Amino acid sequence: MATEPASRSEAMSRGPGRRPGSADTRGEILTAARRVFAEKGFDKATVRGIAREASVDPALVHHYFATKEGIFAAAMRLPLSPETILPELLEGPREEVGERLVRLLLRVTAAPETREPMVALLRSAMTNERAQGMFREFMTNALLFKVADRLGVPHLRIEAAFAQMFGVVMARYVLKLEPMASADPEELVALLAPTLQRYFTG
Repeated sequence: MATEPASRSEAMSRGPGRRPGSADTRGEILTAARRVFAEKGFDKATVRGIAREASVDPALVHHYFATKEGIFAAAMRLPLSPETILPELLEGPREEVGERLVRLLLRVTAAPETREPMVALLRSAMTNERAQGMFREFMTNALLFKVADRLGVPHLRIEAAFAQMFGVVMARYVLKLEPMASADPEELVALLAPTLQRYFTG
């Protein structure tokens, strides 16, 4: 009697349960995550729902991504996730938060490979209602409000700081306004940091 191929035998022995990880499991999870985020938005999407969409166990999702925020950052191809941004902004003297924020954004947007996914998402958020909702929920609940709460400042202030830097990114890399587009980063830090710091210190 002929034996079944090993892959088929193993699949039958596992029954109808979740399939284990494969060579491209991470990519399949990200593809599923994009569908779930697009359908439900950031707030209503869950790790369990993403796992179900990818036909994997939720534990496998956690194996590749520590948090839902991390999944979103990877799925949207963002250059940084809250797990790396928050410590960089919050660790250090409070009177230098504004400068750290400006330097962080200028550094992330300096290289095309990290800037282009961010600019693409910003463009989508301005023209697509679903992309707008995802981006808004992620930025406020996963990032901005967490910074504001840790610093003890009103949410309006952190959104004002974000709005200022959002405008800088748009002017520098989308509209390419001169001399903003070609300004030296250190000149922009000196110009913008004191204004942003006011939002954090009153």
